[in-house]
Amino acid sequence: MDQDSAHMVAASKVPMLKPEVKARSTLMKGIPNKHQLKFNSIKDVKKLLEAVEKRFDGNAATRKTQRNLLKQQYENFTAPSSEMLDKTFD
Repeated sequence: MDQDSAHMVAASKVPMLKPEVKARSTLMKGIPNKHQLKFNSIKDVKKLLEAVEKRFDGNAATRKTQRNLLKQQYENFTAPSSEMLDKTFD
């Protein structure tokens, strides 16, 4: 049996995840490590998404403040023309 065939056989033995389990896993991967424990107990995908949005999205005032801060940072950003962008970033 060649390497590709062996890989196909091994892959066929792995059980397929249900779409809900895949969605939950994907959401959990996007949560920063320091917050994982808080969200790990939520098993329902819809409830998990709602909790993540509530925790990280903020209200309209928070989003506006974050947008203004980001805009300020962009306007204040300067780099010498002789310097490469990665050097400026470092």
